[in-house]
Amino acid sequence: MTALTVLAADTPSLVQSVDWLAIAPVVITAAVGLAVLVADLFVPERAKPALGWISVAGLAVATASLLPLRAGDRSTFCLLSDPGACSYTADHFTLVVQFLVLAGALVTALLSVTAVRDTRLPAGEYWFLLLSSAAGAALLPASRDLATLIVALEVASLPAFALVGMRRGDRLSSEAALKFFLSSVTATAVSLMGVSFVYAATGSMHLTQVADRLEDVPGQLDTLAMAGVALTLVGFAFKTAAVPFHFWVPDTYVGAPLPIAGYLSVIGKAVGFTGLILVTVIAFPAYSDIWGPALAVLAALTMTLGNAAALRQSADRPNSAVRLLAWSSVGQAGYLLVPIAAAAYSERDQIGSTVAYALMYAAVNLGAFAVAALVARTKPLHRISDYRGLYAQRPAAALSLAFFLLCLAGLPPGIIGLFAKVTVFRSAVDAGLGWLAVVMAVNVVIALYYYLRWTALLFRTPEAVEGAEGGTEGRILAKAPWPVTAAIAVTAVTAVVLSGAPQLVLRFATGSLFPQ
Repeated sequence: MTALTVLAADTPSLVQSVDWLAIAPVVITAAVGLAVLVADLFVPERAKPALGWISVAGLAVATASLLPLRAGDRSTFCLLSDPGACSYTADHFTLVVQFLVLAGALVTALLSVTAVRDTRLPAGEYWFLLLSSAAGAALLPASRDLATLIVALEVASLPAFALVGMRRGDRLSSEAALKFFLSSVTATAVSLMGVSFVYAATGSMHLTQVADRLEDVPGQLDTLAMAGVALTLVGFAFKTAAVPFHFWVPDTYVGAPLPIAGYLSVIGKAVGFTGLILVTVIAFPAYSDIWGPALAVLAALTMTLGNAAALRQSADRPNSAVRLLAWSSVGQAGYLLVPIAAAAYSERDQIGSTVAYALMYAAVNLGAFAVAALVARTKPLHRISDYRGLYAQRPAAALSLAFFLLCLAGLPPGIIGLFAKVTVFRSAVDAGLGWLAVVMAVNVVIALYYYLRWTALLFRTPEAVEGAEGGTEGRILAKAPWPVTAAIAVTAVTAVVLSGAPQLVLRFATGSLFPQ
């Protein structure tokens, strides 16, 4: 007994402590999702709308749970042999992205309350899938090893496939979900191969240890390590909708329910850019001469193709409004890639510009989709021409959409959009990427045309509607559901506040989000 006691005293504990406060945002979101799924089995049909409000409340609580973590200095699931190598870290970068993800999911949930009821989507499955995806997206920025990164990426993605195809019997919805699924699975398989190559070359999954060991890779493993770095980036580039991994975007957005299209345009992109930042800036700085030029070229191609395709959208074509927002999101992804590419040529603090831009983009793009959801209640073809004269019919919605579009264009009074673009532009110049700055400037000018064209349409005289007996009469609009109105109001107020005090977001572009 004495020998066993001594042996037990000399053996290090294999039980890791868990910092429950640090992981609370993810755990709360996942727990509410499971609770909603179980409750759906017992709740009668007439009470199913309550599941939506439980989900909204759960996301609000998860977002509020970030407040005790604002110091940004907590880690958990650390190696016993190396306490500095942890699988979960709640630093400032994590908290900012988690706020973007959970607040964006909360706005999506507000939009979904009405959509689920009106389109008779299965409530329990819908809310479970949305919360599961949000939990995975919230886990990803805190992940500090390659295995957790890939798991978080898939937890965020797999429910999204089902959400896109949730409208049963709709051909566009089924095709969109299948295209999204097949292309994503292929990208994930390539990334997993890359992760296995990196592990073979370094013997570790933790990002900090991978970074250290890639500095001194044996010569015979150098090619394997370079291939691993390149392949690992593919999956995250797919999530960002970077060219040439963008082809799924327009059809997926058109086929998905509008709240989910907005969710993918913001939270889906946040997942991709977060993963790219973590693997490039933290894990693979030793190979910045490989991923830096590659991301710079991807940024140029992505913004150019996205804006060119958005420019070609015909106002009278069905689904043209959603397609324009989809191609616009591809163009915006190009801007978001610029600071990450710049981080390869200068300090890694450049990625703060991507975070600042993403915060602006999240607020205004979700707002644009919220207005689109409102207009679609009376004009379900989703045409840009359907927005003609919106100011005469719904002044508040028209002014909100005009402000969102001006922010995306980077024009006053959308000051936050202008400042965010200048910040990204400056990151390219500071990194010596003058050619990329020129490409970005040209694309910003191109984007002005289609944003301003849509904005001008809002204030034109409405087209007369033929009455039942051949006369003309104004279209009588039903009262907007208050959850949709609340989503528009929240995003509009956020955009206005950020334009009045842009330093609330732009301070992230000047400081370090990672521990030094």
